Amino acid sequence: MGLIITFCLGVFILVGILFIKLINNKKIIEQLSISIALGTMLSLVIIDLIPEAFDTFRTDNILNTILIIFILVIVGIGILKLLDNFIPEHDNEHSLSHNCTDENLIHIGIVSSIAIIIHNIIEGMVVYSMSIHSIKLAILVGIGVGLHNIPMGMIIYSTLEKEKRKKRIPLLFLVTISTFIGGLLMFLMNNLLNEFIIGGLICITLGMLIYIIIFELIPHIIHSKNKLLSLIGVLIGIFIIILSSIFE
Repeated sequence: MGLIITFCLGVFILVGILFIKLINNKKIIEQLSISIALGTMLSLVIIDLIPEAFDTFRTDNILNTILIIFILVIVGIGILKLLDNFIPEHDNEHSLSHNCTDENLIHIGIVSSIAIIIHNIIEGMVVYSMSIHSIKLAILVGIGVGLHNIPMGMIIYSTLEKEKRKKRIPLLFLVTISTFIGGLLMFLMNNLLNEFIIGGLICITLGMLIYIIIFELIPHIIHSKNKLLSLIGVLIGIFIIILSSIFE
């Protein structure tokens, strides 16, 4: 099941690519997917991941528990911060300016694709590990991350659109299956996993989601023109997580 979830995360990248190719009003799709992702990720962090982290690393000394979780969360934030140095801003109007030459856009697309491939491999490893602990939690994290991947797919395809087809297609293919590759790596290393490692990966995921929420999703929502659409999207995301908790 974990491999299926990681494979499906790549589908969200393809959805973003299809939106770029087929739909005229791309900004509405981008804004709605980002706002739903914000709602799901916020709810996941508060309702599921933080309690899960404390249950995994529960000790007699609460300060030790908090310290372990804090360090691992910082590791998760640090991983995404490092990778995001090579990824363009998630704002098409800013990052894909018409002032950019085709060569600049292609360069941005190639470097971004490499960073996203590494990012998604790590993401796939984490999501697969979570599926061993809880299929429900892995699916919910997958939904939040997947929705965030839709605008990423839009950006990557836009920057690589002028690249030669024989180079563009293999790169997009690698971006799409990179999360599955991460899941497959964890599947092959399944015997090495234990509760402590899975708990650590959950905490790293918590850090990654906090980074995405604070540095990517919230700024995008703040600068969005249609605040009502953003609010509706956030509420939909929150509703999805609450509903799943009710029927758990």
